[in-house]
Amino acid sequence: MTQKADVLLTNAIVLTMDEKLRQYDPGAVAVKGDVIVAVGAQDEITKEYAADEVVDCGGKVLMPGLVNAHTHVPMTLLRGLADDLRLDVWLMGYMLPVEREFVTPQFVRLGTLLACAEQIRSGVTTFNDMYFFEDDIAQATADAGMRAVCGQSVMKYPAPDAPSFENSIAMAREYIKKWKGHPLIVPSIAPHAPYSTTPEILRACADIAKEFDVPLHIHISETAFEVENMRKEQDMPVIPYAKKQGIFEAKVIAAHCVHIDTGEMHTLKHANAGVSHNPSSNLKLASGFAPVVKMLEVGLNVGIGTDGPASNNDLDMFEEVRLASFVAKASTNDPTAVPAATALLMATRMGAQALHLGDITGSLEVGKRADLILVDTSPVHNAPRFRRDPHNAYAQLVFASKSTDVTDVMVNGKWLMRDHALLTLNEKELLDQARELAVKIDAFLISREKSVLSKLIALGGSLEEESFEVQVKVKVDDPEKVIKNIQRPEIEITVHKHYLQYDEYFMFEDPAQGRLRFREDNFLNEKGESETVRSRLTLIGRKREDEIHDVLLSRSRFLAPAIHTLRFYREYFKPTKEISIDKDRLRWHIKYREIEFFINLDQVKSPEMGYFLEIKSRTWSRKDAEEKADMVNELLDMLGVGNAEVVTKDYIEIVERA
Repeated sequence: MTQKADVLLTNAIVLTMDEKLRQYDPGAVAVKGDVIVAVGAQDEITKEYAADEVVDCGGKVLMPGLVNAHTHVPMTLLRGLADDLRLDVWLMGYMLPVEREFVTPQFVRLGTLLACAEQIRSGVTTFNDMYFFEDDIAQATADAGMRAVCGQSVMKYPAPDAPSFENSIAMAREYIKKWKGHPLIVPSIAPHAPYSTTPEILRACADIAKEFDVPLHIHISETAFEVENMRKEQDMPVIPYAKKQGIFEAKVIAAHCVHIDTGEMHTLKHANAGVSHNPSSNLKLASGFAPVVKMLEVGLNVGIGTDGPASNNDLDMFEEVRLASFVAKASTNDPTAVPAATALLMATRMGAQALHLGDITGSLEVGKRADLILVDTSPVHNAPRFRRDPHNAYAQLVFASKSTDVTDVMVNGKWLMRDHALLTLNEKELLDQARELAVKIDAFLISREKSVLSKLIALGGSLEEESFEVQVKVKVDDPEKVIKNIQRPEIEITVHKHYLQYDEYFMFEDPAQGRLRFREDNFLNEKGESETVRSRLTLIGRKREDEIHDVLLSRSRFLAPAIHTLRFYREYFKPTKEISIDKDRLRWHIKYREIEFFINLDQVKSPEMGYFLEIKSRTWSRKDAEEKADMVNELLDMLGVGNAEVVTKDYIEIVERA
């Protein structure tokens, strides 16, 4: 007796991508509701099933939709914004400042819909996302008809959708409760990476993922710099650190995993974690070559992802699958590594398994959701077709096919594209809105790039220093005399410190921009051993505010924490000149006549300039400054250097003049 289906696809080269990699030519697939009810040889299926909608596939390849295992889809709106940069400069210097300024629920909805249009056209039916305002991303994705794992981001930094990580975690909990059980959307929680979170954040995210039985999406060991820092700070690699925080008790999706060893692979395997390999992004950002061949040998489920369209710069999974095979061959010097069938498997069934969705999608099997695509392999770039080797069908798709060869896409039993025409999205409207937004982002960056101050503020954490500073500096011939005199009873010492101070000054073509100082203070204990390190940035204007009796009255403009490397700031600010000054500093916080002063005894070691004594105090008015200037001169007399040569320039000015 003939059974009824809703859609019957016939006259196709059916690649099931199941456990046995079964193929049927000519083959057919029957769909009822949102599931596949039959897959097999055309003669058998057409005898058993009838349908109101019968699609003659015309000899095209009928296969599972592709699975994009890692992306940040709203970043379609940041595509091409900043390229040819190191990952940290790209992320911290450009992406995050622009995101803080522009990312809103409206932004992510537009970016997601644009990404869905691009992915549908390239045969993607399922993707794995991590971004901000993930509730809006989930809604836009569902409206477009795509399947996705949508992860609410959590970081230790303030984010566009949350002022603190506590807010992000609370938001993630409510978001997961709202979307749990949806037919297309699997909600997840996404602590950005071990380096951008804390142990507390990782443990809280793991607990939520376990509580709701949802995936946990995280970047792992993307760069060698990340791994080196983790070893330096935690005395262990990234994956053992993450395991220590309990994240592998959840269903982890680990993005990148470029710099991991065999032991770490076994940790991932034991935890049934999925891995997302992102060859284009890793190549473009020079992150390295993920050891994919070894991961597959260990038995890991390795999917393929595009990463965000701002670091790729597209969502073309056909290009990504081809690169995954090519990179594996080149990095291992083995042309047999990751053959076409394996690469395509990583982009379909194995990719779905990496996302913990293998039970519902990734292959054409009875009972799985009807997520499928048609690919035309007849264009000139893919002709002719050889039938001698059954693996030729995979080679055609991986090595010769283009994303533009995808003609039809179905997700969950519903057509999203027929004969290249999108059915759920209006591309023209989306492109018009994206162009309008690009004009605004361009204007923001053009304005910012003109000013060192604007670039400093864009990094976040900047603080304007409003107070004036009374300061005097004198040359010292006998530093021991100063150290002895500072013990006088009239001087109350409240704090004493010893540290090595390393200053790197950035100068710019326009002197009006001022100087940017990167300062690293290496604090020493009583034994002279390094104890703690503090880094900060100061943007200093060239103009002196005033001078009172040889005592300078000046003001620092802006301060900011220096949380990145000197290399980062060099590449981000692009100074025209740099000058280094290294000092061995003894510092006392004192009270003299109930007024607080700071005394620095500096040995300027590089360039070699000898000893200097500085006395400083904060001030808030001209009258107060005059009073403190008199007291500074009294202190100079007490310390035995009242007749010493007064230096009215900062160290950097002395060095510049020399």
